[in-house]
Amino acid sequence: MNTAIRRVAVAAMVMVVALLLQLTWVQVFRADELRADSRNTRMLLDEYSRQRGQITAGGRVLAMSLPSEGRFEFERTYPTAPYSFGPTVGYYSLQYATAGIEHSQDAFLNGSDPRLLSQRITGLISGRTPQGGNVELTLDPAAQEVAFEALQRGAGQGPFVGSVAAVRPSTGEVLSLVSSPSYDPGELSSQDQAVRTEAMQRIEESPDRPLLNHATQQSLPPGSTMKVITTAAALEQGIGPETPVSGADRTLLPGTSTYLQNYAGQTCGGGTVTLRTAFELSCNVPFVELSQDIGDEAFTEMSARFGVDGTAPENFGLPVAPSGLGEMDDAAQLAMSSIGQSDVRMTTLQNAMVAATVSNGGVRMQPQLIKALTAPDLSVIEGFTPRDAGRALTDEQAATMTELMVGAEAHAGGGLPGVTIASKTGTAEHGADSSESIPYTWYIAFVPGQDIAVAVALESGPGITRDTVGATYAAPIGREVLGALMGGTP
Repeated sequence: MNTAIRRVAVAAMVMVVALLLQLTWVQVFRADELRADSRNTRMLLDEYSRQRGQITAGGRVLAMSLPSEGRFEFERTYPTAPYSFGPTVGYYSLQYATAGIEHSQDAFLNGSDPRLLSQRITGLISGRTPQGGNVELTLDPAAQEVAFEALQRGAGQGPFVGSVAAVRPSTGEVLSLVSSPSYDPGELSSQDQAVRTEAMQRIEESPDRPLLNHATQQSLPPGSTMKVITTAAALEQGIGPETPVSGADRTLLPGTSTYLQNYAGQTCGGGTVTLRTAFELSCNVPFVELSQDIGDEAFTEMSARFGVDGTAPENFGLPVAPSGLGEMDDAAQLAMSSIGQSDVRMTTLQNAMVAATVSNGGVRMQPQLIKALTAPDLSVIEGFTPRDAGRALTDEQAATMTELMVGAEAHAGGGLPGVTIASKTGTAEHGADSSESIPYTWYIAFVPGQDIAVAVALESGPGITRDTVGATYAAPIGREVLGALMGGTP
């Protein structure tokens, strides 16, 4: 055999071996990855030939699959107020894969979850058409719709960019999780490619990111709502509501030559006032000065007890951004962190849990969105179990914080007829030049004895200006949601 033929033979053998190795790699090691790839048409045809399970909440169907006359046997539809639930329920799309609960619970909804193996075997034996399992959420549909409509109403000039989260303090059940702007998952799940493409184009052109769940994925400086945690840390140090604090209009940030003022340069009564007055009026100066007495270690520990520790809830069912203190390397950063500025960041869900922890006698629960997973025959595969995340406050400290927050609500200029509300507002500056930016505004609240808590965060929108504070728009939205929950709470 001459040299040329030998080289060709060797090259051919090398290519055959390489081809075999590639086939082995694809068929053995990448099988699961390719099977799950949203572009795998064969898998899509197989999956769309099965009836995907329902997503429900409070007796309402939020997502379901109905027989289709198109190319695929079933089409995903969203029959209940799709915009109200959009970023939470998510979508199931031929073109854009999945999002939200549709994504995190995909295996259960499409029936491939190992927990449904016995159901699949039974169906195979009986000849029944394969079906997916069902997911029941903890959401209160009425409160969800009220919250979304309030955000869309805004200040009467157009919708706000922001979010609402409401929880049941004793269990951690999430009763409302609303994000604005939103989208219609039915359009993204349509079998008409033109409808899907046009819907996604509108979404991507929006600067306010409708696909982002602003209640769980957007972490913002919490402003004066952080004073709940700072005050809790002060109580832990033996400081009480009647402890004298500064009522001055400004103070020098420790270790700097920079003065910090109360909101709009106002005094806090002048001279010396009590911590109660400082909390109710939401003065910055006394909390900045108190932070130095509390110390960074005690402040960090109390923040962690409330869940502000740089982590996010696990197995929640949706992506959740961490809430934490960020960098706090010196006394000035501790001072600014004590009033919810510097690098402190919270999601709306986390701030709702702050209010819920006080409401629950100081015990923090893990937030939970999924109430139950049921098989196609409606038998319960996995039920809801409340999970205790630890105690942040003693019963006495929680009672004191409740009293202070009731006083803060009285100074926030609102309320519900015949209902006592405990709350804290917040106004958070942000950006490289905060004097040029619109502040984020907050409201966190609960109704003592009613087992409901809420947080509202407004990022921007028509009618929101440099003078807008938490009591302006966020608080009325929060009270409206609390009212809806009271009407729908057993």
